Amino acid sequence: MVDGDGGNGSHPPPASASGSGHDSIPPPSISPKRGGWRAIKFILANESFEKLASMGLAANLTVYLKSKYNLNGIFLVNVVSIWSGSTNITSIAGALISDIYLGRFLTLLFGSIASLLGMGVITITAAINKLRPATCNEPIGCELPQGGQLSVLFIGLGLIAIGAGGIRPCNIAFGADQFDTRTKKGKAQLESFFNWWYFLFTIALLIALTGVVYIQTNISWVIGFAIPTACLAFSVFFCLVGYPTYICKKPQGSVFIDMAKVISATIRKRSVKLAPAERCSFYNPNPNSDSDEEIEMEEGEINKKKKTVLTKRFPCFNRAAVITNPKEEIDEQGKPKNSWRLCTLEQVEQMKCLVGIIPVWFSGIGCLLVMDQQGTFGILQAIQMDKSIGKHFQIPPAWMGMTSMVALSIWIFIYEQIYLPLSKKYLKREKRLTMGQRIQIGIIMSLLCMLTAGIVEKKRRETALKSGSFISPLHVTYLLPQFALSGLTEAFAAVAIMEFFTLRMPESMRSVAGAVFFLSLSIASYTSSLLVNIIHSATGGGSNKGKGTPWIGGHDLNQDRLDYYYYLIAIIALINFIYFVLFSRKYVSSGKLKPNAPMPPLPTMPMAE
Repeated sequence: MVDGDGGNGSHPPPASASGSGHDSIPPPSISPKRGGWRAIKFILANESFEKLASMGLAANLTVYLKSKYNLNGIFLVNVVSIWSGSTNITSIAGALISDIYLGRFLTLLFGSIASLLGMGVITITAAINKLRPATCNEPIGCELPQGGQLSVLFIGLGLIAIGAGGIRPCNIAFGADQFDTRTKKGKAQLESFFNWWYFLFTIALLIALTGVVYIQTNISWVIGFAIPTACLAFSVFFCLVGYPTYICKKPQGSVFIDMAKVISATIRKRSVKLAPAERCSFYNPNPNSDSDEEIEMEEGEINKKKKTVLTKRFPCFNRAAVITNPKEEIDEQGKPKNSWRLCTLEQVEQMKCLVGIIPVWFSGIGCLLVMDQQGTFGILQAIQMDKSIGKHFQIPPAWMGMTSMVALSIWIFIYEQIYLPLSKKYLKREKRLTMGQRIQIGIIMSLLCMLTAGIVEKKRRETALKSGSFISPLHVTYLLPQFALSGLTEAFAAVAIMEFFTLRMPESMRSVAGAVFFLSLSIASYTSSLLVNIIHSATGGGSNKGKGTPWIGGHDLNQDRLDYYYYLIAIIALINFIYFVLFSRKYVSSGKLKPNAPMPPLPTMPMAE
């Protein structure tokens, strides 16, 4: 992503209408001192502190619920997976609120405040003993939490999920608003922005989570949760203090509503037979639809604001913009009498953009499903392994998750600071990995992650049973490879998929791109929970009446066959790889779709009777 002001703030980014999809040049009233990297530093600070706080909870939530709420087995996995999924699916609601009512800045601010309140509630549950069941150090037979205790816990988790819904679809989109991506320089910097976005908050997480998780696990859960609460307070502070530097675009309607209108119009006109594009009359009220408008950019560049043209893909949606009866469909002002029956050509093309990312979206869910396992079963493995370093120090189980972030950060640093400069020096150009290549490598990493996890779990279980103890003598560092591979899956696949969503969407749909990415995270978490329950039931975990050893869901991993579950997820990863190579990769490779002939001038007033 580019600093649209070219370093001097001379050209703020174009305003975008989230609902209509029309891009326009920012009015002269926008201060040249707004936007660019001067605004991004506050946005990144807000994001870094928010991620620091939310991950300060998420990284250790499994341990907290197991040690302080005595949750075990299938219920524990479901709570963590469903909460994780909910923190992502609320992004859709956040995108709608942002685009229709509040705008990205206010949605981001209110989301940060909701997260602060939720984290405060979680801190209170750690501070007041009556809000939790009695402490129990036995692996089984502990007192379970009462309904009221769970209610307070779920209120705190729910507020954090609501806050995440306001933050996640808007932080990247709001950052994108501060730049002008219409130049060649801007397009070149776009990929780097995503990588540095990941890199900066990951480094912040590593610095903080090392101490926070240790404090939570070994010193005090109250202090350990108070620190993320303070971080969220800083997040709100930076969000507010940077306000004078932001370019804040007004909400102009939701693209989701436009998508619903296109679907409705397509269904209503399903009987319309489409003629060749040059013989159809499409509704396009854009006054510049029949000519390109040249826009002067920084450094003497000239960029054309391209007219809306009909693309070849998904022709069934073209019906939504076809004018079949001008007298009945268009009023005297040249507007549709029923916008649920006649849509603009731009709305149709936006719908095509959204549908066009679905094949890659499915591949992304497959990768994220693998990553989701480490936050639950990976931590449960760590709990039942030797965590000692010397005689007096115990590695907190949640520290395993930092291995993923270290691997992600190392790869991004190597790629941005070593590989690209060397390629530019010796090849005279930056030889970047394509999005398709990075996603494909990420899927391979996800497959290797699950195979490695299965092998390690088999060894962990065997050594535990041989020693006859709940804690396996196998050291927790044996988990490092699978967590590192999970981080590389994110570094290759997740970063590339997020970039793909944003690049394939017009500027007006940036919030949608963010929401779609986090929706994939949510679906991955819910799918994981569904698989866990199905496999738990199918392998005898519910009744265990002569059906053999359950794979997952027991109070003691030594009595389960978690390695079989990992191998099953590895098979899913293999299927995902085959699917991507044979089918969805072509959607990543088709960066420029050749349009049909430009649309002929369309009537803005009803045709003569």
